[in-house]
Amino acid sequence: MKHQLKAASAAVAALAVMAAFPGMALAQDGKGVAELAQHGGAQRIAGVYGNATAKNVILFIGDGMGDSEITVARDYLHGVNGSFDGLDKIGQPNLNTVETGTGQYTTFSLGANSGDSLMAKNAYGSLAGGKTAGAITPVTDSSASGSGWATGTKTYNNAVDVDVNGNPQLNLIELAKAKGLATGNVTTAEIQDATPAVLESHSTERSCYGPQGKTDGTSSNAAKNCLASQLKENGGIGSISEQLLDTRADVTIGGGSKYFRQTAQGGDYAGKTLWDQAKERGYQTVENDVDAFSGLQYKDGQPVLALLSDGNMPTQYNPSVATKQDPAKDENPVECSVNEKWLGNKNASGNSASLADMTSKALDLLQANPKSQNGFFLQVEGASIDKQDHNGNACGQIGETDDLDKAISAALEKIDLSDTLVIVTADHAHTSQIVESQPAYALSTVLRTKDGGNMVVSYGTSEDNLYSDGNDTEGTADASKAQGNMSHTGTQLRIAASGPGASRVDGLTDQTDNFYTIAYALGLAADTDAQKALSNDGTVAVKKADDGTYSAELNGFNGDAVISYELKDKASGKVVAASNSDTPVSGVRVATGETTGISFGDFQPAEGASYTLTVTGRQSGKTASVDFPAASGTVDKKPGAGQNGEQGKDSASGTVAEGQVQKPAAPLGRTGAAVIAVALLAVALGCAALGIKFAKARR
Repeated sequence: MKHQLKAASAAVAALAVMAAFPGMALAQDGKGVAELAQHGGAQRIAGVYGNATAKNVILFIGDGMGDSEITVARDYLHGVNGSFDGLDKIGQPNLNTVETGTGQYTTFSLGANSGDSLMAKNAYGSLAGGKTAGAITPVTDSSASGSGWATGTKTYNNAVDVDVNGNPQLNLIELAKAKGLATGNVTTAEIQDATPAVLESHSTERSCYGPQGKTDGTSSNAAKNCLASQLKENGGIGSISEQLLDTRADVTIGGGSKYFRQTAQGGDYAGKTLWDQAKERGYQTVENDVDAFSGLQYKDGQPVLALLSDGNMPTQYNPSVATKQDPAKDENPVECSVNEKWLGNKNASGNSASLADMTSKALDLLQANPKSQNGFFLQVEGASIDKQDHNGNACGQIGETDDLDKAISAALEKIDLSDTLVIVTADHAHTSQIVESQPAYALSTVLRTKDGGNMVVSYGTSEDNLYSDGNDTEGTADASKAQGNMSHTGTQLRIAASGPGASRVDGLTDQTDNFYTIAYALGLAADTDAQKALSNDGTVAVKKADDGTYSAELNGFNGDAVISYELKDKASGKVVAASNSDTPVSGVRVATGETTGISFGDFQPAEGASYTLTVTGRQSGKTASVDFPAASGTVDKKPGAGQNGEQGKDSASGTVAEGQVQKPAAPLGRTGAAVIAVALLAVALGCAALGIKFAKARR
C-alpha cells in the first residue's frame, strides 16, 4: 500500500508539472511512411517560423561531418580545449546581438534504393536488399538527405529531388530564382555529386552524371547509371549535368570537369559536348585552371561555371590509412602533412583554390550581381570529410574539416549577420570515433595531436579498407580513392545558425525543417499551394524561324520543374507533336526564372493549316495554350515571349513572331509512336468523359 501511495503521489506530481507547463506533452510515436513521404510531412516543428526574415542565406554543409568528425579535427588541430574560428563560432551567443541557435536534427530516409517502384533497373538494383522507395530507413545517403533540406520532402536513398514516387520536388535554388534572388553552389566534390546536385537537378538515380552516364565522354554507361526515360534522347529532362545548365545558377564552382566532356545524345545540342553547350548558352567557363578562376569577375547575363578538377578536388592532407591493432602505432603516431596537389596551395602566380578561396570568390560574384539587391542564396559543401571517412583516412577528413572551417571564416568577413542567416550542419553522421586505445575489433589510426599526446581514431563499420573506384573494381587499402568501405551512421546531427531566424534550429528538428527555415527566412514559396501558385502567370508563345520551322517559348512556369506539351491540328484534332510523358522525369525541364524553349522535333506544318499548342505544368497543373497558323504570310507579326523575358499571351489567340530563333534550352519532343499513343489516350479519355456524363444523366 505504501508503494502504491508513493506511485500515486508521483503521478499527481507529474500531472502538476504538466499543468504548470502547458507546452509539455507525452511522448509521441513517429508517423508512418504515407505521412512522412508528403512534402513537409517529416517536419518536427511545422508552423513554427517566427517573424525574422533574412536578405541572404548561406548554408554550409560538411558532408559526413557528425559530432565525432568535428571533435577529431578540433582535437588534432587545436587541442581538446581549443576551438575552430568559423565552425565553432556559428551558433555561439557571442556575436554582438545577432540571433543564434544550436540544435540537433534527424536524418533518416524513405527507402534503401529506388528499387522496383520506379522500374529503375541499374547497377544499384542488387544493393536494394529488398527495400524499395517508401520504407523507413534509419541510415540515409547524401542524395536523400540533401533532397530533404533542398526540397522539404523525404525520399529514398539514391534519389535527387524526387519523392518516393519519382515526382520532381522544387528545390531552394529554383525557388530563389523564382523570387529573383542571386544563387550559388560551391563544393569540393564533383559538381554532379549528391549534395550539389540537389540544388541543380531532379534525378531518379544519383549516378546519372551526364548524357553518357558517369564517364569522361570516351565511352558511355548511361544504361547502367540513368533511368532511360530521363535521358534527353528518350524525351526526358536530361542528366544532372545537362539540368545544371538549365537551372542556370549565377555561380557554380566545384570539380567534375571531365563529365562536361561528354557529348549530348539528344535535344538541340546533340553531338556537342556539354562544355561547348555551356559556352553557347552564355556561361563564363573555367576548366581546371586556378588562374582563370582567380580572375573571374561578374559579367551581366553570364553565369559562372568553374570546374577546377576532373573529379573530386584533392584533399588538403596526404592520406593516412587505418589498420589493425598494432602496438608499434602507439610509438609512431601519425602527423598529417600537406598534399602538394591540394588546390589551396599557392601556385606560381600566387593563386589558389581552397574551399575558402572558392567561397570568397562566390560571394564576390554574387554581391556584384544586381539581383543580390533582392538577396542571395548560397550553398557551400566541404565534401570529402565524408569521402575520406569512407576510406578510414583520418588525415584526409581532418584536412577537409579544416578547409570548411576556414571557408566559414572567409564568409564571415564578407557578410553582415544582421541581414544574412548562416547555417552550418552536415548531411549524415559517419563512422570515425575517438576511443581510449587501439581496439582489437576495428581498424584505427593513432594521431599525434596539438596537445602533444596520442589520439586513437577508430573505424568500426568494416573490417578492411577495400574500396570501390566507381568502376566496380576492388583492391587493397588505398586512401586516395573517393569511396571506401566504411559506412554512414544514423545518429542525429549538429545544426547551428547565426543571423535572422537562427533560433529556429534550436532543439530537435529534422533535415526537412531546414528547408522551411531557409525558405521562410528568404520569403520563398515553401508549401505546395504557394509553389503551384508560382505558375499562375505561365505563358507560352510560338516563334517562326527564317527557315519556316516553328518552336515555342515559355515564361512564368516557376512552380514547375517539368512541363509537358501537345501540338494539335485544329481542323482534325490530330496530335502532331507531343512531349514524352512516360514517367515523372519525362518531358521538358523548366528553366526557372528564365525563358524555356521547346522544339517540335521533326514536325512540319501543312500549308494553310492552323494548330493549337497546349503546355501543362507537371507540378502545378497550370495550362497555357496558343493558336497559330502555318500558312506563309498569315503570321501575326507581334513578338511573342523572347529571350529577354517578354511574355506571350496565355490564350487561344496568342502570338507568333518571325525571325531567327535562338536555340532553346529544353529537350526535343518525341513524335511517331509517342504521338499515336497520346492521340489514343486522348480518344480514350474523351470516351471515358462521355461515359461519365451519360451515367450521370441516367441517375
